[in-house]
Amino acid sequence: MEIITDQRFRKTIKYLRAIVILSLIGIAFMLLILLGIFGYARLLGPPPLAVPQSTLYYSDDGTVIGESNSGQKRYWISLDEISPSLVDATISIEDKNFYDHNGFDFKRIAGAVLADVKAMAKVQGASTITQQYARNLFLEHDKTWKRKLLEAFYTIRLEMNYSKKEILEGYLNTIYYGNGTYGAQAASQYYFGKNSDELSLAEASMLAGIPKGPGIYSPFANYEKAKQRQKMVLKSMVENKYISSAKANQAAHESLTLNGKHLHPNTEVAPYFQDAVRNALKTGLHLDDRTIALGGLRVYTTLNLKQQKIAEETIKKLISKDSEIQVGLVSMNPKNGHVQAMVGGRNYKQSPFNRAVQAVRQPGSTIKPILYYAALEKGFTPSTLMRSEQTTFRFEDGTPDYTPHNFNNQYANSDITMAQALALSDNIYAVKTHLFLGEDTLVEKAKEFGIHSKMSKVPSLALGTSGVRVIEMANAYSLFANGGKKVEPVLITRVENHRGEVIYEKKEDSETVLRPDLAFVMTHMMTGMFDTKLNGYARVTGSTIINEMTRPYAGKSGSTETDSWMIGFTPQLVTAVWTGFDKGKPIELTIDKMYAKNIWIHFMENALKGKPVKAFKPPRGVVGVYINPENGKLATDGCPIKRFTYFAAGTEPTEYCTKHLNDSDGSKHKKKEKKQPPPWYKRIFDWS
Repeated sequence: MEIITDQRFRKTIKYLRAIVILSLIGIAFMLLILLGIFGYARLLGPPPLAVPQSTLYYSDDGTVIGESNSGQKRYWISLDEISPSLVDATISIEDKNFYDHNGFDFKRIAGAVLADVKAMAKVQGASTITQQYARNLFLEHDKTWKRKLLEAFYTIRLEMNYSKKEILEGYLNTIYYGNGTYGAQAASQYYFGKNSDELSLAEASMLAGIPKGPGIYSPFANYEKAKQRQKMVLKSMVENKYISSAKANQAAHESLTLNGKHLHPNTEVAPYFQDAVRNALKTGLHLDDRTIALGGLRVYTTLNLKQQKIAEETIKKLISKDSEIQVGLVSMNPKNGHVQAMVGGRNYKQSPFNRAVQAVRQPGSTIKPILYYAALEKGFTPSTLMRSEQTTFRFEDGTPDYTPHNFNNQYANSDITMAQALALSDNIYAVKTHLFLGEDTLVEKAKEFGIHSKMSKVPSLALGTSGVRVIEMANAYSLFANGGKKVEPVLITRVENHRGEVIYEKKEDSETVLRPDLAFVMTHMMTGMFDTKLNGYARVTGSTIINEMTRPYAGKSGSTETDSWMIGFTPQLVTAVWTGFDKGKPIELTIDKMYAKNIWIHFMENALKGKPVKAFKPPRGVVGVYINPENGKLATDGCPIKRFTYFAAGTEPTEYCTKHLNDSDGSKHKKKEKKQPPPWYKRIFDWS
């Protein structure tokens, strides 16, 4: 009997020893696994905290004009910008031991397991704030073991690499509060119409209760259940010593005013401009599409809301609804290149193609000021004479003969000045100038003016036959308006990332690329299109809109068979307008040909209303004299028309007009003149 008992005892000891050894091996194995997990987590380093956040676009006065998101309205703010009441309420109801655990609340997990076992169902959750944050950042919300294990792994990584403050800030910026709102700021704005740091205890406690079940506890889904949940949150805050019972009772009975509107509901402002801004972020700042759309950027633009509204309303008012004519408009501040208004078409929803920045169209005679500026650099003056008559240009290098025509085939059939040629838009004068300077001169000069579209070295280039973009022409004319300083179109002044850090800021440049004296001489010549003193064989090209003007303007119109342009400016504002058909159909109706000028003058007048009337200020190095517009000579008392005209100092005319002198008056101006050989331009331009 004793032998049997002893054998049983030894066998029991043997089993116990095996169990202990196996247990120790198991524990060691588990420790190795845990060490491996922690080591791997440490090796991987901090996980990225990037979540989809709304990118916001601002106008020049700080108004939000656009928002991009993936259906998740989220505006990241720091923990310091979140109401302390909301922070306390969230911790109290979601994870009261948040500051004491390392990502897992094992006591709470055990309690949840017991509750589930008793109920034979999933009745209580035990996820900490860190676990929920890990799930929101990296995982789907499916209930699988794989997801649970990954959640635990990401929780470890978060706790190892980020502070409690950073984790809490991230959680409060990513949690879903219902109705498309993610994060405390978006939810505060939607439910109560205020910033998160302005929430009262009553508002914060109701908001903190929503994430448990947004479809159940949202006050817009069920106000009674939302109030019940709010009281539960307040009770937990009392139990966890965040507030007193008196404050909880007061908050529970406080009347709440609900908002129910998302922040920035009207984000359809200037859609063509916003497209151009997004393209600038991509090509200029080299940001990827996801960062632009969902990176939580704050993009500060140059858009002027008043001018944009005027531009859109002017186009809508002036162009017939039944017309198929399209439009491109760009308005800029010539001092810094800031694009203040942009219209890329008549209906963005029907056609998002941006005709202001994407369309390449023939500029017609609007290219002439650039050509004539180049001529001024080569010794031409506003009084330089050339013959305006029907001309066929023949070339010895095999280039085909070229016969340009003036509008309506009208010609002076005599000499005209450069000033008058520009005001009347004489094509013969322009082609002669272009060929004299050399066909590559205008191509190179256009580049100096910031025009990057390819141009062909052909005789017709003087008449604007190579395509350009509207924004390029607005920029080119800005150089005249600002006295010759280099500018480029600016759409964005500053970009901040989701943490408010500046990742881009536009720096102002002040490089002078044109001669200020010649830029002013050219600008003054461009006022001639609105001056009837320059009428000749035809009326000045701006005669149809002169009566609409209340201040000095300089500019140039242009037209081809398929394109109509008007570009003009004051010292404060440059605006370029193009109208035409998308498919290049000829513009035949007179009313269609007038749209560009009419849109331009109405926009400029309304955009500048209330602003100081500024004249173009002559710089040093220019001289102003009265000339006879007909022949470019110094005007006398007998000249019926005289126009004050500026010249680069030393190039002003010295010869008086003798056409209107007689024996009874003005004889004091008569001088005996030596017979002079024909002027250089007549010897060079001896075409027939």
